[in-house]
Amino acid sequence: MKRIFDVQPWHVITHTFDPKDKRLQESMTSLGNEYMGMRGNFEEGYSGDSLQGIYLGGVWYPDKTRVGWWKNGYPKYFGKVVNAVNFIKEPIEVNGTPLDLAQDDISDFTLDLDMKRAVLTRSFTLERGTVRVAFKFERFLSVSQRQLAVQRVSVKNLGAEAIDVTVKPSIDADVKNEEANYDERFWDVLDTEQATDRGSVVAKTTPNPFGTPQFTSGMEMRVVTDLTNVAITQPNAKEVMTAYTGHLAANASVELEKRVIVVTSRDYADQAKLTSAMHALSDRVANESYAALLADHTAIWAQRWEKSDVIIEGDDESQQGIRFNLFQLFSTYYGEDSRLNIGPKGFTGEKYGGATYWDTEAFAIPVYLGITNPEVTRNLLMYRYKQLDGAYVNAQQQGLNGALFPMVTFDGIECHNEWEITFEEIHRNGDIAFAIYNYTRYTGDTSYVLHEGAKVLTEISRFWADRVHFSKRNQAYMIHGVTGADEYENNVDNNWDTNMLAQWTLKYTLGILDQVDSATAKSLAVSDAERAQWHDIVKRMYLPYDKDLNIFVQHDGFLDKDIEPVSAIPADQRPINQHWSWDKILRSPYIKQGDVLQGIWDFIDDYTPEQKKANFDFYEPLTVHESSLSPAIHAVLAADLHYEDKAVELYSRTARLDLDNYNNDTTDGLHITAMTGGWIAVVQGFAGMRVRHGQLHYAPFLPKTWTSYTFRQVFRGRLIEVSVHADGSHFKLISGDPLTIDVAGDPLELK
Repeated sequence: MKRIFDVQPWHVITHTFDPKDKRLQESMTSLGNEYMGMRGNFEEGYSGDSLQGIYLGGVWYPDKTRVGWWKNGYPKYFGKVVNAVNFIKEPIEVNGTPLDLAQDDISDFTLDLDMKRAVLTRSFTLERGTVRVAFKFERFLSVSQRQLAVQRVSVKNLGAEAIDVTVKPSIDADVKNEEANYDERFWDVLDTEQATDRGSVVAKTTPNPFGTPQFTSGMEMRVVTDLTNVAITQPNAKEVMTAYTGHLAANASVELEKRVIVVTSRDYADQAKLTSAMHALSDRVANESYAALLADHTAIWAQRWEKSDVIIEGDDESQQGIRFNLFQLFSTYYGEDSRLNIGPKGFTGEKYGGATYWDTEAFAIPVYLGITNPEVTRNLLMYRYKQLDGAYVNAQQQGLNGALFPMVTFDGIECHNEWEITFEEIHRNGDIAFAIYNYTRYTGDTSYVLHEGAKVLTEISRFWADRVHFSKRNQAYMIHGVTGADEYENNVDNNWDTNMLAQWTLKYTLGILDQVDSATAKSLAVSDAERAQWHDIVKRMYLPYDKDLNIFVQHDGFLDKDIEPVSAIPADQRPINQHWSWDKILRSPYIKQGDVLQGIWDFIDDYTPEQKKANFDFYEPLTVHESSLSPAIHAVLAADLHYEDKAVELYSRTARLDLDNYNNDTTDGLHITAMTGGWIAVVQGFAGMRVRHGQLHYAPFLPKTWTSYTFRQVFRGRLIEVSVHADGSHFKLISGDPLTIDVAGDPLELK
């Protein structure tokens, strides 16, 4: 396995620049602050292969669904994240020739993502004959002022002769998405302004025929520099640019700082208010020093790390992995804006369109419950509640009652264009119901589940009650024509996890309906006939099971496949999704990610050790883990079964999935929702954390290659520190009221 970054606990750093790795480096050095984010593109430009990407939270575009054979029920459009106006652009010339690392010779290259401070730094020396110039680029996206991006470039003449250096800070709206149809552009410029120390562009997304909103963005740059020669230039109608030139004697240095304010119509009602806010925010930061802006930013990151850092002693690879996970997760979402959610690629690429998937409820919520205040998770639940109207539309398009939450969405309307995923992977309705239960169980807060959550659960249950059918031959309820979490099995009948989640959701909803107040019950209007039907479905739901193997069968017919373990696949054919035809994958027994085991992980305390062992021993050897979401849940189940070496192996795979490019697909962006995996594997897996009847339980073990590990966990108003060493486990109450926890069966009071 080729590793292009060094292993350091707080840094993702390399001293090598190879154009073949450019896209991978860009992905790995992405920055974000929830409001906006970007890949690690070069400010000065790069003429070689690159994936340019800057993205704004909640800003997207509906593109026409293009399919060869239209079917009733297909979404009219699929949503895509829009590559934002390029506000980091900063072309540089030395003696009149553009700086371009695709063409120039350089030495002393360093690219450093400082995860502790959330700062990206790049430095190198330009070598052009006798001309030697040292460059250093720094940038961060402020978390103290989320509309603020800060850049600084430092230049030093290392040669014996004087040189001319020109830096051209710019804002350029002439951008496109790499996956755009026919080189399509998505921004129309409404206004530009320019002066010697500032420039701004206001642009609006191009009109669309689907009635979805257009977004306006405004970006204003302010420049601070000791380069003295200034020339205003405007290369085209979509760009503002100012050229700053200096004559540098030997050993002379100059700096240029660029502060950019980014605002969008998500926060301002019209162009006039947006422009006014942009100018006001720009004026506010214009006279603050770089050091002060950076200090405010890093102070907030320090607070985040104080609450959430996982400290691993004895294994720097594992330490770097978990911090990279948490860093990128927080860079994407920290609960500051209830209108936002967590896209699988976050701000690191175009794939998956930047939209919301079921990953949030299944994988992100368990982590945010443990490391942030409950309001953050509640916002994620409210996100779904506020999109119920769209979920009704999705169900109605299929001729079904209730609500079908989308597989992929920005606004609640389904906007994914693969049938076997869009309208067959309906387990996500159950995953959303489980997230409500998970939040309530963990926090003890019933205010959501007994009001907004009761509405969501009721409408999901109405969907399930209409989607099942009754088999007279088997005297059981069944669900045909679905895709489970394992997307290497399409259009199957009676996927165990889907059927189980439907049964569980109906049962859970019936229990909640018995607890809601009279006003809520009246508004939900669940009839006695509905209740009776739901009870009958719960009682007679078909769940495939093989008594000889003592396993839950993934779906009807799965055991009729030619069952061979993953170890039988030649190494040069892995990953199979990059080497096999889709037909061959569908006919194979190989599992993309946990399916039956996903369901067992959700309700891990409801199954006997014998059931967990039988199912894990059967399914894990068939799992290729080609979904980024797969290794974490397998690590937890392996730890639960005391397969400690296997648990550690799978932890490494989830924590270093992108750092080591396990699935050979990190070039197009990071796997943000899978960044939850490291924390899940450590806390639920190695520490054995469970919540049972409102009490925390732990059953820790220490991996053989680790000296110790320590993490902090938020639970019902407390902050708890857990440390596991060779001499045992140690628990400390950092803040909050005393509580009693359970450690391997023994009560322990924390004060």
